[in-house]
Amino acid sequence: MIMDAREHILSSVRSAITGAVDPAIPRGYHRSLGDGTDLVDLFAERVGDYRAEVHVIDAEELPRRIGRVLGEHKTKSLIIPSDLSAKWLITTSCQVIPDDGRTDAAGLDGVDAVLTGCAAAVALTGTIVLDAGPLQGRRLISLIPDLHVCVVPASSIVGTVPEVMERIDATHPLTWISGPSATSDIELDRVEGVHGPRTLVVLITR
Repeated sequence: MIMDAREHILSSVRSAITGAVDPAIPRGYHRSLGDGTDLVDLFAERVGDYRAEVHVIDAEELPRRIGRVLGEHKTKSLIIPSDLSAKWLITTSCQVIPDDGRTDAAGLDGVDAVLTGCAAAVALTGTIVLDAGPLQGRRLISLIPDLHVCVVPASSIVGTVPEVMERIDATHPLTWISGPSATSDIELDRVEGVHGPRTLVVLITR
């Protein structure tokens, strides 16, 4: 009886799709927010809406601001991508651990913070994209430590998701970050830090 019902359903499906063709998918996405949009201001606003800590600074201020942020968060240990510029760390007093690719998730769980750059960012959604490229390191190091300090150059910010897709290689391991990690249970109780860093600090450099 069960098999008869199954075959009846499948036969109906086959009959319904016989001769069907794939529908045309419109691709006329909006790819720009317009010349009058300040992408830095919009991105900073949207990232702040996600409860991230956001600072818009001049590029030459970056090392000093990194040291200040790490100090304010009482950071004792910091993991960094192996290609991160030493100039970024001249005011940093905590233990700095260049990633050698061997530290596993358990080891990273004992590290307070991670400092990375990014591949690109989306102003409209307040999203940061990492692709394991320059100044970003392995995907794992940005997911385990409780504090993520991410440097976002103003030049890396685009308006929309279609624009950012043209900048990145979708075959790379991509991490899309829209604020600190957060989730809610069925009763809408918010819990932060379950799927990634509990605290996100974004340093936008002009």
